[in-house]
Amino acid sequence: MKISIMKSYLNESIQQVSKAISSRTTIPILSGIKFDVNHQGVTLTASDTDISIQSFIPLEDGDKSVVQVEQPGSVVLPAKFFVEIIKKLPSQEVHMEVKENFNTFISAGATEIQLVGLDPEEFPVLPSIEENQTVSIPGDLLKNMIKQTVFSISTHETTPILTGVLWSLADNELKFVATDRHRLATRSAMLDNAEGIRFNNVVISGKTLNELSKIVPDQNTLVDIVVADNQVLFKIDRVLFYSRILDGTYPDTSRIIPTSYKTELVLDTKKLSESIDRAYLLSREEKTNIVRMQTMDSGTIEISSSSSELGKVREEIEPAEFTGDPLKISFNSKYMLDVLKVVESEQLMIAFTGVMSPIILKPLDDSHSLYVILPYRTTN
Repeated sequence: MKISIMKSYLNESIQQVSKAISSRTTIPILSGIKFDVNHQGVTLTASDTDISIQSFIPLEDGDKSVVQVEQPGSVVLPAKFFVEIIKKLPSQEVHMEVKENFNTFISAGATEIQLVGLDPEEFPVLPSIEENQTVSIPGDLLKNMIKQTVFSISTHETTPILTGVLWSLADNELKFVATDRHRLATRSAMLDNAEGIRFNNVVISGKTLNELSKIVPDQNTLVDIVVADNQVLFKIDRVLFYSRILDGTYPDTSRIIPTSYKTELVLDTKKLSESIDRAYLLSREEKTNIVRMQTMDSGTIEISSSSSELGKVREEIEPAEFTGDPLKISFNSKYMLDVLKVVESEQLMIAFTGVMSPIILKPLDDSHSLYVILPYRTTN
């Protein structure tokens, strides 16, 4: 293998695929990035068995020459060192040559580096996926859906299925659900090109979705999604992102969402967020994060928290609307702030069916999102 390649393209591809490399792998070959060079271009691949990412660098991009191939071939190079060294090379053109025993010589400007490569034949083969059912989604929408649900996944490995986000598709509607049993986030979107395609119980690790989100461009570039038996493939420009589907059956969460409410409040999202943030500072010191919300006789909403060592925080905010029974409820303020950070609507409806029933949060100008937080039982 012998090539010359533009450093900026090589570096971008390395950054993309290196998200699939685990620092904790016990399999030496998986700590490397695989290079495959042919007369179409250069393909980089990395994998940690849960996710695999492949990035393709073409010979030309528009009228710009990107890669010159003198000799095709393959090698696996140690990612930890390779990722750092390419960023720091002095010139914009990088020369790479693989010699006997996969010894790899890299030069740029006056810099010369020798790396001990590994046999590419030992690198795992990427999953084979039939692409007969493909749906497309704008990249910015996909990123948004991930951001608005992934914070609700469980971080406890005792229930692995809850460390992922549930995906389902029916009647052109793609829906995400995430829960850790104390809170729940759902987000849905209508897709234009999913006619006749259905799937459910597709659960993708939250950690994987966060890595995917870093690769998906912010603009509305289409991302193609292919769902197979135990793998999902995301196709983003010249990048292929494979993810394993988590084993197990996701619990039915539909039963915990009430359909009628005894109390409904409409509040300014920003004011509520700032108010709870102040109360959280004190509740955090108690390590409980408990904040109380109650309706006052004057029609205002009181937000309060207390610390046995530091004192109390109390403030009142005016609701835009208030209907139903008076209410006094306690909840985990961090859970509430997590929701308020991702809500893009200026106003938020908060609905209750009782002191110990789930708290429902709905952004007012977004019918596709819904959040649930379980309240705390407190002595007073």
